[in-house]
Parts: sequence; structure tokens; C-alpha cells
Amino acid sequence: TVGGEALLSVRYNSFSLDLPVIKWELKREKSVTVVQSIGTDIIGTPRSEYRDRILVFENGTLLLHNLRLSDDGIYDVAISITDDIFTGEGSITLTVDEPISRPYIYVESSSVLELSENIIFNCSHENGTRTTYRWFKGGKPLTNETRFLLSPDQKLLTIKRVLMTDDDIYSCTVENPVGSATSLPIRLTVYRRTSLYIILSTGGIFLLITLVTVCAFFCFSTGVALPKLTEHNGINAVTSLYILQQKVSLITIMILSHSATHATGSKAYSHIEHKE
Repeated sequence: TVGGEALLSVRYNSFSLDLPVIKWELKREKSVTVVQSIGTDIIGTPRSEYRDRILVFENGTLLLHNLRLSDDGIYDVAISITDDIFTGEGSITLTVDEPISRPYIYVESSSVLELSENIIFNCSHENGTRTTYRWFKGGKPLTNETRFLLSPDQKLLTIKRVLMTDDDIYSCTVENPVGSATSLPIRLTVYRRTSLYIILSTGGIFLLITLVTVCAFFCFSTGVALPKLTEHNGINAVTSLYILQQKVSLITIMILSHSATHATGSKAYSHIEHKE
């Protein structure tokens, strides 16, 4: 863990009474020398990134203090003793992870209309390494439905097409080798679309254009104000559509009434003219 300690242990057998010559290296594109020592006596001055952070034991074991993410990697150790013919060598892998900060879920809007498409939840967090993600709906692990898509790293959850059954609370859990953390739940509120909206969204746009054209002509000739449409977003969209539906019905009735009156007048005029 970042800020912790790591003991890179060494064991070997030797009958010599001489002190071992020890060399530790960290594998990179070009290997980095961590420390060289004769027994516990360090040779030279360690690199700045290791200064005051390392301790070598007499048998070659290395203790690293105040771990950093940059300490992660494969360490090679070589130990040679004067009386021994062969140098002992070995490798050890050190994994350094950062604890996970509490994640949070970001979504563009937590209130949507049913049948909306591609609603994306983003499980975000500030800190944490080698993370994995799990999603929950209503406190239970998310089922593998075809409408729910996860990104390759499972950090993003996408609902392809929202249904009323998706109105629920959602949360995510982030895990790594040193711990886990769960987000606060976020509620997705799903509103049912009006019948008029569904008709329009499934091929009734021609009907809307016709109604608006007739209504505009009628309102211009009679002075009736057209309804104002608010932005289609959340509750306001549902309300504005309801108002539009009511006013369209009212204007349609008025148009029919006006047409009937006009037809009666025309008939009476024709009758009078015939009588003369």
C-alpha cells in the first residue's frame, strides 16, 4: 500500500564467514540500482528517490519504507561471497496499490422519460489503482439484461432503452487488492410519456405538422393564442405536451364549430338568392 512498508526477504546458505556483497536492482527499460552494500554497510550514496527509505539486513533482505507507486515492479538481487564460486541471484515482484477513495456516480440527468435511449452512468473516483467495478440496482447485483451495457472496464453503465421498470436506485462498488468502496446510491426517476408524445415519436409527425398548420391559420384569423412549448426535459416536457394536447383539442373543436357556422351561413345565403 502507498505509504506502507515492504520487506523483500532473502534466504541463502553459505559456510563462509565473510560478509556478503549485495546488489538490488529494479527492472525497467534500463535497470535501476536501488542499493549496493557489504553486509549492512551501504556502498556510496543511494539514489535520491531511495534515500532515507531503505534498510539492508546482514543476509541481504531489503526493507523499503514509505512506499510509492513508482516502487511497483520486479526486483533482482545478486549476492556474492568471497569464498563461494557462484553468485546467488533471485527475483521478487513488488505490487504497490493506492487505497480507493469513495466513488460517486455521474449521470447527465436523473429524471428521464420512458423509452429514452442511451442513459449513461459513470462510476468515478479520485484515487485507486488496479480497480474493478460492480454495479447494483435496487441494492442487488445488476442482472445481465441486453438493455444494460457495460464498458470494457465496467466503469460505465449504459441503459440502451429506458423502461418504467428502470425507475430504481443505482450504486457502484470499486475494488482493488487493498480494499473496496461503494458509492452513495443515486435514483433514476422515469416518467411515463403521454399518448400524444408516443404517437408523435412513432410516426405521427405528419399529423403534428398538419394540426399546427391548421391551428396557426385559425389562431391568426380568430386571435386565439398558440400554446407555448417548453423544453422537452423531465416533468416540464410531460406537462407541456399535456397542455398542447388539451389546446389542440380545444382549437379543433372551435375549428369544427366555426366551419359548421360558416356552412350554415352559406346555405342560407344560397336559399335567399334562389328565392329572389
